[in-house]
Amino acid sequence: MTLMNLHINHSTDDLVLASSGVDWIEVDDDLDYFIFSEGSADVADEEAIPTADELNRAATQLSDIASVTVSKYFLADISAAKIKEIFNAGNQNKRYVFACEFDGATASEPQLEAWDNVNMDTYHDPCLGADVASGSWYKAKCTTDALPGADWTGIALAGSGVSNVVLLNAGNGALTIAKNLYFNLKVIIPSGYDIPASHVPILAVVYTTN
Repeated sequence: MTLMNLHINHSTDDLVLASSGVDWIEVDDDLDYFIFSEGSADVADEEAIPTADELNRAATQLSDIASVTVSKYFLADISAAKIKEIFNAGNQNKRYVFACEFDGATASEPQLEAWDNVNMDTYHDPCLGADVASGSWYKAKCTTDALPGADWTGIALAGSGVSNVVLLNAGNGALTIAKNLYFNLKVIIPSGYDIPASHVPILAVVYTTN
């Protein structure tokens, strides 16, 4: 069975997984999680895992008149008991940000999806469009073959509909050999959203094997 490991680039160097001198960190999908924030003295690279109060104080400031793109992206690295900033994530023309490392072939093209529960059967959460997939705040773009571009738009992630998933092999189909696939991700909160909440969507890389 082909296995996949997710890694984040904990450096400002836009270089492939396993490049010398680049701090790629493997994500523990049982324990680690992502934090999207405005950042603060407490919610910053290499700081301790923040408390709920610290996260609230560092929350992205919303707007009544314009959408807001979240500026800081972190991995809560539980084994290190620290948060690690994903410096190249977000609205940046960066290619090697999130890496999906496959150790063999797949029967289908791996795709990135977003759901509001571990059963991956609903996307009711407001951050995923409240059942309207196109309204998801979570935007992603495959960067396996090319840079995403300046101010890239990306695909709104919600559910498994063809218009709301990211094909991670750039639409080239199933993997025939072991390969690393890449994507970038940003969160855009629409104008007028003013309901305090904690959103914890599930991001999943989905594929089948022979």
